[in-house]
Amino acid sequence: MRNRERAVYSSFFYIVFAPALLIILLLTTYPMVTILYDSFFRYSFVVNTRTFVGLGNYIHIVGEELFQRSLINTLVFTLVASFSEVVLGVALAFLLKRQFLGKRVASLIVIFPMIISTMVICAVWQIFYHYEIGLFNHVLTTLGMQRVGWLTDQRVALASIILVDLWQWTPFAFLIIQAGMGSIPSEIFEAAQIDGARSGQIAVKVTLPILRNQILLVLMLRTLDTFRLFDKVYALTGGGPANATQTLSFFIYREGFKFFNFGRASAASVITLVGVAFLALFYVRRLLGEEE
Repeated sequence: MRNRERAVYSSFFYIVFAPALLIILLLTTYPMVTILYDSFFRYSFVVNTRTFVGLGNYIHIVGEELFQRSLINTLVFTLVASFSEVVLGVALAFLLKRQFLGKRVASLIVIFPMIISTMVICAVWQIFYHYEIGLFNHVLTTLGMQRVGWLTDQRVALASIILVDLWQWTPFAFLIIQAGMGSIPSEIFEAAQIDGARSGQIAVKVTLPILRNQILLVLMLRTLDTFRLFDKVYALTGGGPANATQTLSFFIYREGFKFFNFGRASAASVITLVGVAFLALFYVRRLLGEEE
């Protein structure tokens, strides 16, 4: 009887989850296998043929200066943006931890950028960055300084996009860290105060160690998200000036949808996927290690 009940339960389990599993296979596994397969071919849309080139696409793009520049820009953006957002999120969480008049309003103002569409944010920041009428250059000229080509100068274009990402996604880090702080029992802080610890010592030696998992979590999520940066580059600079803001995702878009080099685009996608997988594995191992 028990075996029959188990068989019925197993059948019910597979029937219920089969549609979800099928959708996952169609939306994730199938595209990944297709991209991996396409990365070994060179396509010619003029005569509608494909030629097997093996690892040729990988060898060619890895040796290209544009791909190398895209990889370096992606790594710089990922490291600077993700770590800065976590640091700022922690700072805001500590700042808004105490009760004060207008705390709710301040919290709403902090998280407001996160709920706005990325394209809307980019449109607003394009106005801020405008060379002639932009807010930033207006402040600089008021102070007697020269205007800056925030999106047209190779030296500052990538930093300008990083600033936009910080403004949009620091609230995400703030929310996760703040939620972690709210779950810490107040008795821990009271015991530290009784032992004579100051507020700074409590923050560094008590609060931050307890929030280590939350910090690793938000760092992982922001690292994986910034590594595939595309929308802000597309909306603000288009990869320029002189490829100063070219990223891996924009390189894939450019090869696949502008030049229709699907083999090269697929190879670049596989390389990006492998990089993201290693980053995810690194953070997951750290998180599981902390839990153990």
